[in-house]
Amino acid sequence: MEEYTDISYVPPNNFQSFDIYIPNPSGETIPPLVCFIHGGAWRSEDKLDHAGLARRLASFTGYAVAVPNYRLSPRETTEANAVHHPDHAKDILRFLEFVITWGGPCDTSVYDSNRLCLMGHSCGAHILSSIFLGATQGEDPLCPSAELLKSTKAIIMSEGIYDIDILLSSFPTYRNWFIEAAFSPRSTYGEVSVTKMTPRMDYHHLRWFIVHSKGDTLIDEAQSEAMYQHLLRNVSHVTRNFEELVGEHNDILKGVEFVKLVGQYITDNVPLCTSG
Repeated sequence: MEEYTDISYVPPNNFQSFDIYIPNPSGETIPPLVCFIHGGAWRSEDKLDHAGLARRLASFTGYAVAVPNYRLSPRETTEANAVHHPDHAKDILRFLEFVITWGGPCDTSVYDSNRLCLMGHSCGAHILSSIFLGATQGEDPLCPSAELLKSTKAIIMSEGIYDIDILLSSFPTYRNWFIEAAFSPRSTYGEVSVTKMTPRMDYHHLRWFIVHSKGDTLIDEAQSEAMYQHLLRNVSHVTRNFEELVGEHNDILKGVEFVKLVGQYITDNVPLCTSG
């Protein structure tokens, strides 16, 4: 397996860089690209924290796997250092637009840029949903290109945050812990809850897979259920799995069960193909 680290998608900034893992660089078929967007409540974690997961996914699927960093909201926020939504998602949108045009390490293509599978864990699920579901009113600062929408074949979301008002009704301490730092203080967070956003038109090929563990005590199943019901009403292809995983919120990423579950979904829904 070849690994390339700290590739800037908005140079020069380590919080706007990514690592990529390539399991079979000399293979005859150019594989799809899997992109994993980490969680951490919009304020913590690093791409290196998920190197093991990326290697396991790359080995299981035979596909290239990229893990980006993005700017995080400081634990002590001031006007000078604030990073609020949609800044985190803007970084990930830049990353995604970069990887569909990047020539690869040493100008050598190592994945099929027309076949992307995106994965978001925890707040990473909210970030991806904010990009691929459009705002119903006001400005739309997260508008992906037609090329990115066409290239993205599937989105997998695990232990996601989707409806922030429902989240705060279940976990009121999260407001001061990380929600206000990520979104600024508000009386309601409906405007930034992705369960209130609608899919972007004319891209009905996109498949959605929602995963939730029965053992997650940090994010309850109500979040994933709300998102599943929202997508059922608005998209052509959505499935879920709330039964197989039993680990804690982040612990599921360390086990083989998660890799088998999402890896099988990836290879079934984004198969090897040399054409777009």
